[in-house]
Amino acid sequence: MTPSPGESIRPFRLAIPQSDLDDLHDRLDRTRWPEELPGAGWAYGVPAGYLRDLVGYWRGSYDWRAAEARLNELAQFTTTIDGANIHFAHVRSPEPDATPLIMTHGWPGSLVEFLDVVGPLTDPAAHGGDPADAFHLVLPSLPGFGLSGPAEQPGWEPGRIADAWVELMDRLGYPRFGAQGGDWGAAVSRELGRAHPDRVIGVHLTLLPGAQATSEPTAEELAVLGPEERERTLRSWRRWGEWSREGTGYGVLQSTRPDTVAYGLTDSPVGQLAWIVEKFREWTDSAETPEDAVDRDLMLTDVMLYWLTRTAGSSARIYYERAHATGRRAAPAEPSTAPTALAVFPAELQLPLRHKAERTENIVRWTEFDRGGHFAAMEVPDLLTGDVRAFFRLLRERDAG
Repeated sequence: MTPSPGESIRPFRLAIPQSDLDDLHDRLDRTRWPEELPGAGWAYGVPAGYLRDLVGYWRGSYDWRAAEARLNELAQFTTTIDGANIHFAHVRSPEPDATPLIMTHGWPGSLVEFLDVVGPLTDPAAHGGDPADAFHLVLPSLPGFGLSGPAEQPGWEPGRIADAWVELMDRLGYPRFGAQGGDWGAAVSRELGRAHPDRVIGVHLTLLPGAQATSEPTAEELAVLGPEERERTLRSWRRWGEWSREGTGYGVLQSTRPDTVAYGLTDSPVGQLAWIVEKFREWTDSAETPEDAVDRDLMLTDVMLYWLTRTAGSSARIYYERAHATGRRAAPAEPSTAPTALAVFPAELQLPLRHKAERTENIVRWTEFDRGGHFAAMEVPDLLTGDVRAFFRLLRERDAG
């Protein structure tokens, strides 16, 4: 049967006009810089000294064409699902029996997050691994994000996105597949396993929304926990309290008035850079600057995908859609039956609690690492790759046994 035009998969190649790069450089040259408090550091936001240096590098040394060529090494496509344009990379493994795996980024992430794990996951034999651990990777850009372009409809929250991913995997010929993600990608991947357990082999997460301590634990709650989980619960609550006081401003804006903040971010590349780079500093396992944890060029390439596609506002709307969702989309109550792994990185925003995670997820693997943060695929690609391989190997062995 010939697919309808709306179901067709179209080849995509990134080719940014030089005029767009010239416009960016002109805007960078004409930046109006605000004043800052002497000695404030990062307490009030991104310090001007750091940002001036980064902008100078962006303007004078960063090579977009090299980044564009690296992205174009991946086979990329677009298709239309539920009225939205969906961009994705589809990287098939040389191993014919590889496991299909859809990996979903979050905000302020993109396809760039996964560049350092594509090779090891699709071709483990070429990277010192076992060929049996190979994956066929599908790496979509969330609706409204980056190369998917602005979504033309409201309502694109994680449940709807999960349904779209099932349709995407259908079109690619994958009746069964794994799911992996962090940030919003974790919400989408978790919903894939919860709502489509017949399709999903297993779900690998680096963040589990709602699994942290969101209220101060009582003595009664702590009394039933073992010593390690008791201490972890207290640490989780302290981290959540600090995050609630100091780290939620961006989320409040994007959950309530995403289009208003979009004007500044879409018009000012330095504004867009600061909005994103702050998160690479606060959410990573970094000491002083984001570059302690994430390659500077990769970080700028991620920012470029927001800037060049003018998707600052449309990407922010996922916060609004989740906050304003109603009915079954608001807060699915049913637990997930899909086998689930949680990789816990020490600098992650939310410190998960296993006793809470097991109330809603079918946890079959729980791994705690001593380094890494929110952008695990960029910060510690070796650790993430190893944990993804180990999880799906466990599922294969269990099924075989």
